[in-house]
Amino acid sequence: MKALAIKGTVFSGKGEGAKYAKLTWVRKQIREKLGFDPYPGTLNIRLASDQSARLQNMLRKIKGIEILPEKGFHSAKCFKALLMGKIECAVVFPAVTDYPKSVVELVAPENLKEKLGLKDGDVIEFTIVF
Repeated sequence: MKALAIKGTVFSGKGEGAKYAKLTWVRKQIREKLGFDPYPGTLNIRLASDQSARLQNMLRKIKGIEILPEKGFHSAKCFKALLMGKIECAVVFPAVTDYPKSVVELVAPENLKEKLGLKDGDVIEFTIVF
């Protein structure tokens, strides 16, 4: 098993991740494929340009876990991850053409901001396992 440690800055999103994570078919696939029932929201992380490049290079080489869409939605590619060395979660990359390459979203069984006392501007580290 390989791992890639990534650092980024927490920021507030537009709530799109929460809408997606609440969908029945998304929740079902996350339970089946990632092993947990997702909290209805994501933790948004902005990556520095060097981190973003490392991550994009890795993604091209790794299959990941695919969340297959219902009609009218986009798929997403996920990877199991560990946040701050202790919380199991998953990194979600929506298959949307205009999605910023410098942004990743973490989904977990609990509200990660509350659990870790995070606020916008905090720097965190997560490790993608593949």
